[in-house]
Amino acid sequence: MYYTYIIYSKKIDRYYIGSTDDIDLRIVRHNSGTTRSTKAGVPWCLKYYEKYLTKSEAIKREYEIKRWKSRKLIELLINGEKF
Repeated sequence: MYYTYIIYSKKIDRYYIGSTDDIDLRIVRHNSGTTRSTKAGVPWCLKYYEKYLTKSEAIKREYEIKRWKSRKLIELLINGEKF
């Protein structure tokens, strides 16, 4: 199973979108400060995720969400609202 996920840092008030095959381990790594792109925002909390059968599907969805470049759309997705 593969995942596309959204995490949030209250410290820097930002969302981060990623994909992985082990969501629990990935969140631990983000919060350990070993991931350069998220180090400044520790602690991060998981806000949303989707499951996929293949890695390519998860990555495709990750890039789709990143292309939105819209905090509002990301928050609508997290809250389960239609847009």
